[in-house]
Amino acid sequence: MEPSRDQGSKTTLWQTLRSLEGNPRACVLTEPMWGLSMNLCLPYASVYMLALGVSDARIGLLTSAGLAAQMVWGVLAGVITDRIGRRLSVAAFDLVAWSVPCLIWAGASLVDARRGFWLFLGASVLSGARQVAQNAWDCLLVEDAERHQIPQLYSLILVAGNLSALFAPIAALLVAQFSLVPAVRVLYLNAFVVMTAKLVILYAATRETGMGQARKALSQGQPLWAALAGYREVLRVMRRSPGCLFSLFTMVLVAAVTTVRSTFWQVLAAGKLGLPEKLLPFFPMGGSVLAIFFYFTLIPRLPNASHSRTPLAIGFAVCLAGQALLLVAPPSDQAGPGAYLLLAANVALDSFGMAILAMLAEALVALNADEQERARVMAVQRTVVALLIVPSGWLAGQLSSLDRALPFALTGSLLIVGLVASLLRRPTPDRVGAD
Repeated sequence: MEPSRDQGSKTTLWQTLRSLEGNPRACVLTEPMWGLSMNLCLPYASVYMLALGVSDARIGLLTSAGLAAQMVWGVLAGVITDRIGRRLSVAAFDLVAWSVPCLIWAGASLVDARRGFWLFLGASVLSGARQVAQNAWDCLLVEDAERHQIPQLYSLILVAGNLSALFAPIAALLVAQFSLVPAVRVLYLNAFVVMTAKLVILYAATRETGMGQARKALSQGQPLWAALAGYREVLRVMRRSPGCLFSLFTMVLVAAVTTVRSTFWQVLAAGKLGLPEKLLPFFPMGGSVLAIFFYFTLIPRLPNASHSRTPLAIGFAVCLAGQALLLVAPPSDQAGPGAYLLLAANVALDSFGMAILAMLAEALVALNADEQERARVMAVQRTVVALLIVPSGWLAGQLSSLDRALPFALTGSLLIVGLVASLLRRPTPDRVGAD
């Protein structure tokens, strides 16, 4: 494995991007459409629900309900991906998980708060189908790629997602012009159109992977119960793989931190620090620009980015510093210079730390998964992740009801666990030969 590792370390992201073809190329080049759709809505998702009368605690409950739905869909993800193929799984379940919920989220603003909550709950359950789409999409991305390209492919995907920063002012202008609720309704309708176009384009531009064709042929005529029973062997394979277990552990921590951050950062910024709602997208925008910069400059210089404990430790430590800033932030009815400076520092630290952790969380899973059982191994891992982080949304919602900084005490605690685990990790004779 060493030659591949060396080859990957000497290849820049620009070189990787220019050399892409086939499925990896289609996956990378269509990914900016995510930024033109869902990423315009996400900075407003929580405050949109607050404006429609959903309480902090109920926002946390909705987050946990969505995670529970992801767990259920995750159980079926590997079987579905193998049975109907990677391409069709991505197209069908992106429609269920994103296009349809966008219409529901938009419609929730047209009813009273009680019915709106139930619409949000229904959309959360449907959105759990993202587990199937993500599982199939990961297979579509990596199965025809060179092994040494995988960490850089995920870096390019994260760069593409962060390109949404260039369009954040559109959302801010809409909110400033039309107020929060009608503007976010328009953003969700836009997301429906763009996400639907994305899944159609991706389906047309890809082909079924070689492994996908083989797994699809093996799955024909196999009863569902037999396919699900095959997970026993997958679990045995995972238990024997220290690298697979550590990648799962890392993914759980990163997913929990990301879930809490994405749900409650804007609640703290607007509700505790007094940041005007129309300015909310500009801080994630700045973070996205910084993340892109880090992916092309500092992160490639980290030693053995997909194999060493050092980048993980750096990522956890830098994110921890960012959470500490939010915990010491004084409350204010109207944000002053100090609040702006503190939020800017938090975004800078989070953008660097999470850029490292997000890339490694995905890359380590793909690198350590058995190639023959990749779909089911990744499905099991995502199901376990969803199961373990289900309480995080509810708990963060309860903490936010007490003090809107407390959810970040939770993320800080998780980051400390990750930092200690990364520092204590030992080299293992695993299938990737990784430390």
